Formats: sequence, structure tokens, C-alpha cells
Amino acid sequence: MAIPVVLDVDTGVDDACALLLAALHPGLDLRAVTCVGGNAPVDDVVANTLTVLDAAGRADVVVARGAERPLLEEAVDARHVHGADGMGDLDWPKSSRQPDPRHAVEVLRDVLREAAATDEPVTLIPLAPLTNIALLLRTYPEVARGLREVVFMGGAADVGNATASAEFNVFHDPEAAAVVLDACADLGIAVTMYGLDVFYAPHIGLAQADALVAVGGRGAAELAGRLVRFQAERFGAGSATIGDAGAVCAVLDPGGVQREKLPVRVELAGTWSRGRTIVDRRDWTGDLSHDPHGLAPTTIDVCLEVDADRYARLWLDTVGGGSL
Repeated sequence: MAIPVVLDVDTGVDDACALLLAALHPGLDLRAVTCVGGNAPVDDVVANTLTVLDAAGRADVVVARGAERPLLEEAVDARHVHGADGMGDLDWPKSSRQPDPRHAVEVLRDVLREAAATDEPVTLIPLAPLTNIALLLRTYPEVARGLREVVFMGGAADVGNATASAEFNVFHDPEAAAVVLDACADLGIAVTMYGLDVFYAPHIGLAQADALVAVGGRGAAELAGRLVRFQAERFGAGSATIGDAGAVCAVLDPGGVQREKLPVRVELAGTWSRGRTIVDRRDWTGDLSHDPHGLAPTTIDVCLEVDADRYARLWLDTVGGGSL
């Protein structure tokens, strides 16, 4: 049976790659997509998300607008990476559809309540700052009964990208990330962190991107190829990562990542390290008397290695319709 999933996105070039995979793969039942400000302002995120789903032939999927800004700080964006419109400035035809009138948190609540009532738990895949998810879990904690697990793209055990310490999604709203980890521990929700340690590894080459573009027809394959080509050209490279799509691959094919259960905290106050995920990889369990913090109260699955070719092929076969 297809795995019921909901994506929370800030579309975003790599979010678009993830949306195409989730919308097209028969192993997933995409129930809804919720939007949050991050890579681009939230209204651009909504427009981009509707456009991607239209290209995938999935106008049936509910899309909802969520938080405009982080819980405490002013919003920042990453349009220097993703283009002025947040999705590669491809001059792609925009969707004429409108989002669901409900707030994203209300859509998440309703989908998860239904999942609990029908005993069909949903896997929640946040690929963006965790603002919507923090608001959801603290406002409607009963939705935990409708959740199978949370697999989020964010954080890192090693280095950052928004800063030397912090990955962008957590950096954008570190309080939200901390709230989500704490709430999941309180509510008994299983969590997997698909972070920068594996994010960059699955790549698509320019020749493969050109083959996707050649499919034409303004459909999913062509859009996927143009997104890859935009990223490669932006960074002057011969290939581009599928990024967030790897987290969707980890739900579809969990054997493609090596995970380790580790204590994780979010740094909220560091001068140079605010937004860093502090992943405790100490290989001893002895005396903690010299550590004033002790072990983090939240232990989650952290993805540390990925079979990059396996995930790249999974993505390529799906968005290309098996034709490449």
C-alpha cells in the first residue's frame, strides 16, 4: 500500500524536486502540501507549489498557506540561491489555482485527525523551516495519534551552510526546530533528521537534465530537468543535487541511508552557532559529571551516510517516467 504523506515546504528549487517525486511515485499517497516562508516569501512559496503540482498533473492535492515568518525573528530568504521567484526564474506558466482557504496548521490538523480516525497514520515530511510544525504540535498535540513519523530535512551533525555552524532550515527558525524536537519527545513521535551530512550527495548530471528537458510538453520531466540545469548553472557545476528530494527518497527507500540514534539539541543562544543542531556523537556512556548539560533529552535517527546513486536513480526514474 502507498505510504500516506504530507509535505511541508518552502518551494524552493530542491523542494520542487521533492514535490515532483512525492506527487508522481506510486509508493506515496500525497494527502496535502503546506507552505511556509523560507527560501522565498510564503506567497511565492504557495504559487511555486501550485505550479509544480500542476506540472505533475496533481491538481487534486490540497495546498495551504502557512506561517509568513519565524516565531521570533524577522524572515530571511535564500533567493540568491533559488532565484528571484524562488524557483529558478524559469518563466514557467503559473498555476491559476488558489490555495485552500484554511491555514496550513488547520490543514495539517484536519489531515492528521482523519488519519487517526481511520487508523492510517501519516508520515510528515517537513522540507522547510519548522514553524508550521511547531505551531501544530503545541496547539493540537492530539494529532500525534495520526502521525507515523516525522522525517525532516534540516540540521547537520557536521557543518552548516547558512552559517559555518547552522543549516538554513533550522537557522531560519531555531526556536521552532527546538519546539518540534521537544514536542516529538513529549508525544512519542519518531523523528528522522535528513541533514546536510547526506543532503548534497545525490546528484543529477547535465546530460540527464537535458534528457529530461527534451521530454518537453511543459510536464514534470521537463520541469525537473530545468530545475537541475538552473542549479548547475548557478553554481558553475556539471551536476546538481536533488537536495530535499533525498528526504522523500528516505521515506520511499529507507535502506538507502545509514542512520544512528543520537541525542540532538538546537543551539538557541550561541554568538557564532545559533541554529546549529548539536548532535552528540560521543562514543562513551560513562561519567557526565564534567558536562554541565548532560545528555540531550531528545534522541532521534540522524542520517549520516547515503547511497547517492541509488537515490539519484530513484528520483530520475520517477520524474522521467521511467523513460531515461
